[in-house]
Amino acid sequence: MKGIDVHVKNLIKIYKTGKVEVQALRGVNLDVESGSIVAIIGPSGSGKTTLLNLIGGLDYPTGGTVKVGDIVVSNLSPSQLINYRRKYVGFVFQLFNLIPDLTVEENIELPMISLGVPKQKRKDTIEMLLDILGIKNKRYQFPSELSGGEQQRVAIAVALANDPPLILADEPTGELDSANTRIITDYFSKINQEFKKTIIIVTHDPNVTKIAHEIYRIEDGMIKGRFIPSQVYSTTSASYSEYIRKRIEELDEQLRKLDEEFKQGRIDSDKYIEDKIRLKQRKQILLEELQ
Repeated sequence: MKGIDVHVKNLIKIYKTGKVEVQALRGVNLDVESGSIVAIIGPSGSGKTTLLNLIGGLDYPTGGTVKVGDIVVSNLSPSQLINYRRKYVGFVFQLFNLIPDLTVEENIELPMISLGVPKQKRKDTIEMLLDILGIKNKRYQFPSELSGGEQQRVAIAVALANDPPLILADEPTGELDSANTRIITDYFSKINQEFKKTIIIVTHDPNVTKIAHEIYRIEDGMIKGRFIPSQVYSTTSASYSEYIRKRIEELDEQLRKLDEEFKQGRIDSDKYIEDKIRLKQRKQILLEELQ
């Protein structure tokens, strides 16, 4: 199934904890053309993931509407949302969300079983996806036996299994090094070009935004900027440069907190080294982008 239009109008989301209210989205408007790639950027806590969850039917808005094709997602009942997610949306998450006790092949097959896809069609689809994503030799392995990049490729295959017109990816390269980030980013571009899927990616990584047709910057629950890549990567894009600087500041703060946790004995040395390398790699990517 080819891509689908997405229209978000005056979207509001308020979370309540006791007497405390947090307004995650403040009247967001977003239009995504069928078959395009849109990247959503912004600082942590700005509402990016909330927006993705509402488009994907994982939550209900407090106000406003989400329309995907002819479906007004925000008006669907819980049972209708289940059917919507199965048929129309493929999710790719930062932490892969694969079932550890199932093989690669079984993970890809599971969404099709839930939709009642005939066995032969499931088999044909699995073969096609394994081939497209370059993981044919991993079909009988379990997620724990794969690298991070391989797991994310399996996660993309799972998202594509039921041939949904819309792919939603939340920080899909957040746990990957720069080499695997490039590989995964190339696969998203390939999927868009070959299958004309509509893809919305929430990301902190400027390398991922380079494949987008449009880039939206969200801050404090509101869209603060809309760019095309040629605008973002020109020397006149002061707002994008400012976003990069803010993201570097966030990473510096995360590195500082990581050092404190290690000194206080709250994390072991293996976790400390792993996280420090990952955060420094992300910072280096941003520094290169800023330059």
